[in-house]
Amino acid sequence: MNEVITVAGSCLCGAVRFEADLPSKWCAHCHCGMCRKAHGAGYVTWVGFDESCARIVEDGGQLQWHASSAVAQRGFCRQCGSTMFFRSERWAGELHIAVGSLDGKLDRQPAANAFFDAHVDWMPIDHSLKQLDG
Repeated sequence: MNEVITVAGSCLCGAVRFEADLPSKWCAHCHCGMCRKAHGAGYVTWVGFDESCARIVEDGGQLQWHASSAVAQRGFCRQCGSTMFFRSERWAGELHIAVGSLDGKLDRQPAANAFFDAHVDWMPIDHSLKQLDG
């Protein structure tokens, strides 16, 4: 019987806690303008899971979803502002989790630079990764 390995994570203040069962589907750096603004960084590293493999363990009423576009939402903590989740019609059935919000080790390294056509020149980039445009 295969043992389920779970990775946990939370927002900065700990009000929102979640778990996800490995294996993950993929891991990539996103360079789109919305990710940069939502996280205040040159890019955001996301890991994708089937929605059925990820769950909110506790949120104390602090998890808020923001419609960042007509087809996508970002999940953040209302108390501390940490952006942890992304879901979209484009990747229906998946929950994307910001790798920086994980407490444990992930089962893979980033394999691509997504929305690379929107990258900023001031951020160092690993050019050995696959480069995908929006």
